[in-house]
Amino acid sequence: MNTDIKIEAATSGLASQFPSSGRVFVQRAVGELRAGRSVFLRSGREGLIVVAAEMLGGTCIADSPVASFEGLGLILPAPRLNHLGIASDTPAHVSLAGLSGSEIDALLIAVNPTLPAIKHRPAARLEAIALELVKRAFLLPAALIRPSENEDLADLVKVEASAVENFHDDAARDLKIAARTKIPLADVADAEIVVFNGGDGLHDQVAIIVGQPDPKLPVLTRLHSACLTGDLFGSLKCDCGEQLRLAVREIMAAGGGVLLYLDQEGRGIGLLNKIRAYSLQELGHDTLDADTILGYGPDERRYGVASAMLKLLGFKSVVLMTNNPDKISALEDYGVKVLGHRRLMGRVNPHNESYLATKAHRAGHLLDTLGLQVAEK
Repeated sequence: MNTDIKIEAATSGLASQFPSSGRVFVQRAVGELRAGRSVFLRSGREGLIVVAAEMLGGTCIADSPVASFEGLGLILPAPRLNHLGIASDTPAHVSLAGLSGSEIDALLIAVNPTLPAIKHRPAARLEAIALELVKRAFLLPAALIRPSENEDLADLVKVEASAVENFHDDAARDLKIAARTKIPLADVADAEIVVFNGGDGLHDQVAIIVGQPDPKLPVLTRLHSACLTGDLFGSLKCDCGEQLRLAVREIMAAGGGVLLYLDQEGRGIGLLNKIRAYSLQELGHDTLDADTILGYGPDERRYGVASAMLKLLGFKSVVLMTNNPDKISALEDYGVKVLGHRRLMGRVNPHNESYLATKAHRAGHLLDTLGLQVAEK
């Protein structure tokens, strides 16, 4: 009896089994930023020393010896700038000259800040990429930067700007099936779990193949973004857990299909920021405005990795289970044919009614707004 563990591996040569070096350095830089350390971001002869502003805090920034360095600034995204009263469609470089620690903290985290006149200008390309790098670390989208052409910084991880810009597409290209096995589920006995290595989140990506779908036909597909609070703990603030389980049952009832469980917590802002957004909702802000206050757009997710997962499984066309029309167009942009869609409705309760109504009225989700009535207790 063969008891060896089955490991999926690339067969086209040793080099193809390893991710692109640029993506590795982005991952290393993300680890450094989350630890509160600086990294060196470069593009040609340009260079920036970058640190995640929230890991330092306003007082530390204001009292630091580098606070007086020419060019030191805070790169903030357009949603946060607009919340601060600075009209902008793009990220901006905000000067910290003369600001106190409490004023810098207000720039970063205040919900209703009172600030002096702030000097700002549109962010340069490299500065905007520094902000994207901090966002990839799932921290508050605020990058403290200082220009530097000195690459002789032995203790700093160095990362190319192009690697940050291309990270998601590189991750999709490098994706590999790492392991797969049959695992019977509570609602579906015939289920296979497939684990992919190389995605652009902090964890491996997972697909659940339900039944025996025919790859020659459009496969019934659910793209489900991870929701720890709803999927695992049964939070009533969303309908994610119900959608997850309902999708698996409906796929089985239809004769088979696939569910992709994507590491995109909180519409792509990460668990920490999602919980921060929940705390803002407790103050009366809806789900979209809460994300805006933090500095995030209404949806930070991308679907190149999802497209790659489907292609590696042999599925070229899908019928998508979703209430979100943007998912349809996003998946098509990455080369997957969406030949139809089916809505997936969770139950409405007093805790998620406002959340679902916001998705319907402000985010354009295909929800039956007439059904958004509080369910009877």
